[in-house]
Amino acid sequence: MPPSASKLLPHMALLTAMAFWGSTFVVLRIALATLSPLQTMAGRMLVACVVFLPLCPRLWRELKIHGHWGTLVLMALCEPCLFFLFETHALRLTTASQAGMITSLLPLLVAATAFAALRERAGLRMWLGFLLAVCGVTWLTLAAVPDDKATNPLLGNIFEALAMFCAAGYTVLARHLSTQYSALCITAVQAFVGMVFFCLLALTIPESDSFVSLGKTFPAWAPWACLLYLGGIVTFAGYGLYNFGVKRLSAGRAAAYTNLIPVFALLFGLALLDEKLLQAQYGGAALIVLGVLLSQWKGSSPACKPEPHTATPPA
Repeated sequence: MPPSASKLLPHMALLTAMAFWGSTFVVLRIALATLSPLQTMAGRMLVACVVFLPLCPRLWRELKIHGHWGTLVLMALCEPCLFFLFETHALRLTTASQAGMITSLLPLLVAATAFAALRERAGLRMWLGFLLAVCGVTWLTLAAVPDDKATNPLLGNIFEALAMFCAAGYTVLARHLSTQYSALCITAVQAFVGMVFFCLLALTIPESDSFVSLGKTFPAWAPWACLLYLGGIVTFAGYGLYNFGVKRLSAGRAAAYTNLIPVFALLFGLALLDEKLLQAQYGGAALIVLGVLLSQWKGSSPACKPEPHTATPPA
């Protein structure tokens, strides 16, 4: 393979993963119109584990060689466990479009976490961008008005923001583990731990019978098709591609691709669920985008360049 094509591969992998993840917000809301949050997540993780079954012997050998069990479990608890728990409940209360905009915080949260844990340097522009993006998220959330499609957007957007904190922890831990494990092995650990976590919760915690109102009707098979898509494509292929990109780029550079998730989420939300932001929310959305662009703008300051990955996060 030519060197130029080899350098392009992690970027193409991350771009494809973002398209899968951008569709997640809409697909999850369709599933939640019929299934409970815990049923949805348990089914999603179960499908992903079934996909990984043929690879179990190879992946088990890799796990036994390298160890790091505590860090692996901590990574999986961050995402998918806590991340999906917060995000699934968020999408019961807010729209896919608003939740997608909240994900703009992720690159900045990852940069801040990588600065503390991996010594990836962050300059003044990153911190100013982070402040602007947080202000934009606050504006977007406070301007939201409850309706049939978003029964409690304030609480839903807060849940989505908490999910982004979990995703930041996952990204940095995955970056650390990628020096020892393949992207496939990291993704398999996420699927297995997530399946155990959500199946136990689904069997022990009672859930309400209230479901998401979409404002339109989908076929009866649609929620089950959504589970297959979430487990087989988004979890298996999406995380696999993302972990492949993280392994070859810095945590901050890989997370910068999540800037595309809001774009895909808005497009899918508009096309499939007829969602749109309120006029008062566009100012908040613009502030989020401005903050992200400011944080990613490259200047001549060496403080904007990451140092080599040397630090070890706690196991």
